[in-house]
Order: sequence, then structure tokens, then C-alpha cells
Amino acid sequence: MHKAGFVNIVGNPNVGKSTLMNQLVGERISIATFKAQTTRHRIMGIVNTDDMQIVFSDTPGVLKPNYKLQESMLAFSESALADADVLLYVTDVVENPEKNMEFLEKVQKMTIPVLLLINKIDQSDQHKLGDIVEKWHSLLPNAEILPISAKNKFGVDMLLSRIKELLPDSPPYFEKDQLTDKPARFFVSEIVREKILLYYDKEIPYSVEVRVGSFKEEEKIIKIEATIYVERDSQKGIIIGHQGIALKKVSTESRKTLEKFFGKKIFLQMFVKVDKDWRSNKKELDSFGYNDL
Repeated sequence: MHKAGFVNIVGNPNVGKSTLMNQLVGERISIATFKAQTTRHRIMGIVNTDDMQIVFSDTPGVLKPNYKLQESMLAFSESALADADVLLYVTDVVENPEKNMEFLEKVQKMTIPVLLLINKIDQSDQHKLGDIVEKWHSLLPNAEILPISAKNKFGVDMLLSRIKELLPDSPPYFEKDQLTDKPARFFVSEIVREKILLYYDKEIPYSVEVRVGSFKEEEKIIKIEATIYVERDSQKGIIIGHQGIALKKVSTESRKTLEKFFGKKIFLQMFVKVDKDWRSNKKELDSFGYNDL
């Protein structure tokens, strides 16, 4: 008998959802940096064996929206509640359990299995962990609670075998050799965005979107053109940097990661353009794929 199902990962920003997703899938599907709001889309990672297919889904951290982009991000997170066979609610040892009660109340009403994962337990002690488990048990009495450390892979195998037990009997939803539902171009823009999150300060990374203009795969090389969009002329100057040094660094680091990701030589050309207030413009957000629910 074949098992298959959708296992959706939700939780507040910065609790380690993307790191966990990458551990479960065994590939670098979701960009994981130390900054909040890194994940903006809902990204699927598919794990296949002969008798099983798990479709994992990483979602943006749940937050109260301040502009249209964040509204789209919240919609991705809420859509993950609607079609899950198993829900992974990720928290950590420092987060206030009552931080986002509105979203939590939606989780409380769910009838599917909910696994509550307390991440980063390497940053806590036994006594404190006991208190955290008790508090979460009172908030989500029907959830199974598993302490884990995604970064150190602690508890991840145990979690995986529990997911397998909970999966419904079903034929596969995707081809057995498929790793994700996203096209190659999507990962190019995510990898470039990750480098921008790592190398620039303050508001800059959150004002940035990346669009891949052309992606031409040849036998030994992939030729890529990508444009970084910012909201202000001043931001364009910061992205490019003095004599183009900052952009060159992002381009070099992106190329190295892309070569690892695709297992091929990469030729990457990058441009920077100003697109005023794209984060608040529905038409622009549509073109960047934010309303593809």
C-alpha cells in the first residue's frame, strides 16, 4: 500500500522552519538566514520512497501585515492550514507561546494531526523545557509535542518516522523524481535574495525582489540574467556599492551557490532597477508570483 500526503510547516518568524524543512527534505530548498521574513512564498519539498511520498511545505512566518506583500505572505501561511494532512507547528525555547493568538486559535480548531515542535532545545535546560511543554500543552491540548534541534538534527529522524505513521494511504501526488513544485528560475531568485539578506543591513533586504529574465541551459553551462528590484534610487546605489564592489560580491557568492545547487557551471549577469513601492502594488506582486494561491 502506498502512502502520500501534505505535511505543512507553520509558525512565527525566525523559529527555524526553513532549517527544519531543509533537514527533512535533505536538499537546500528553502533559504534559511538569521533574518526574519526570509521565506516569502510557500515552497514545497517532496520526499519519495518506493511506498511513500511526503510533500513538505515551508511557509512564511506568521505576522500582522503592514503592507500588501505581508498580506500575501500571511495568505500563504493560512492556506497551509486548509490543505494539510499533517501540520507541523514550529516554535522555539525563547518565543512567547501567546505571541500570535489569532493564528493559534485557527490551529486549535484543526481536526488533522498537529505535531508541535519545540525547536532550538540546545539553547535550554531540562527544567525550562518542562515549563515550555506544559504551557504549550494548555494552549494546544490535542497536539503531540516533540522537542527538537533542527540545526543539530536532534529529533529530526524521530519526527520523520512519526510523520510516516500519520500519512494517509494514497497514490503519489507528483512524479516520483520530482523534488519541488517550483521551477528552476524560482531557486535562482531565492539564492540571490539570500545573499542580499546576508550582505546588506537594515531595510534594504526587505525592499528587494529578484526576477530572472533569462535562464538558458546548455550542456556544460547555464546562462542566467537576473534583475534586482529596489524601491528607491538610494537603495540602488547601496546594492551596487562603491565602484560596483557590493553587487560583484553578491554576484560571485550567488554564482558559487547556484553551481552547487544545479551541479553545473553558471554564467550570471546581474542588473539593478528601481520599481517604486512594489511591495504595496498588487499588479507588481502578481507579477512576482505573490498571489499564486
